[in-house]
Amino acid sequence: MHPPRPRTTTTALARATVVMLLAALGLLGMGAGPAAAADGDASWAVSTASNDMGSGRQNYSYTLEPGGQLKDGLVIVNHGATPLRLAVYAADGFTSKDGRLDLVTKDAKSTGVGAWVQTDRPDVTVPPGQTVKVPFTLDLPDAVAPGDYMGGIVTSPAQAGEADGADAGRRLGIRIRLRVGGELQPRLSVEDLQMRYSGTSNPFGKGDATVTYTIHNTGNAILTARQTVSVAGPFGRSDVRAGQIADSPQLLPGETWKVSVPVHGVAPVLRLTGTVTLLPLLTDASGSVAPLAAVKTTTHGWAVPWPLSVLVIVFIAVIVGVILLTRRNRVRRKLREDERVHEADEQAVHDQEAQAR
Repeated sequence: MHPPRPRTTTTALARATVVMLLAALGLLGMGAGPAAAADGDASWAVSTASNDMGSGRQNYSYTLEPGGQLKDGLVIVNHGATPLRLAVYAADGFTSKDGRLDLVTKDAKSTGVGAWVQTDRPDVTVPPGQTVKVPFTLDLPDAVAPGDYMGGIVTSPAQAGEADGADAGRRLGIRIRLRVGGELQPRLSVEDLQMRYSGTSNPFGKGDATVTYTIHNTGNAILTARQTVSVAGPFGRSDVRAGQIADSPQLLPGETWKVSVPVHGVAPVLRLTGTVTLLPLLTDASGSVAPLAAVKTTTHGWAVPWPLSVLVIVFIAVIVGVILLTRRNRVRRKLREDERVHEADEQAVHDQEAQAR
């Protein structure tokens, strides 16, 4: 799986947090909880089956050892007035550009959950006002690596021509969160950390710093990052902390998330240190959140005060002027010396000619 590397702003992170909360409540239409509850425009709805695995579930959540197998089911209800033929398939999950869980399309190759889940049938026809249950089997390979995997069961019109305008191109699905038994190694890292300072024309004013970085899930567990960013001068003085930053979306193992954070009111104290601290949050199947050890990374940058900048420019200008003046005087002296030597040579030649006569 190759997740996208989105470009992120603080506003996007706030939106991502809201989306995550909705997903936890099962209100997202694609790849989160019961897609049925979220998409009132669709002519059908999906939900988890009630069986030995549970009832009233918002999504599918399993813990299974390598080589293990389990069976479950998907329930589809047709709210329309005509028979509805739907394709039913499993797909791998990924974090989309807006920070929500999505599922790859049917024509994309799945290598995780989407490859290990098989539905009893590739499509189903649901009579109007009726409900149909589609069983499926999760069959894990023996050599699958431990850790968290995300995917889902998807329904969509079997053929585009069979869907009306409201349902054309629509997908409804329920996510599957799978934890494969073995050693869990949750890890986050901060990469490509950079800091840029923008000063002010006010000689006594403060400027803004922009801290950019990439959050990388380098472990094998699904994690959310709680973030803090600060900028300080030499020896930790003039420490300024950024405003509240929304948590990152849930990042699957191997995924990255780009962040850009403004820090206002930073004094131009020559050498600045930018610090990013990530608190990884691990969520288990029951929804409990466990904070892990914080990850701290720093970078450095220059913030030259405006008056000092002017002095430096003036100083450089003076030095350049002195150098140019020195070179000009040196050239003039050389020209005068050459002229004096030339005149002396001419006088010597004239004297020799006079003696010869």
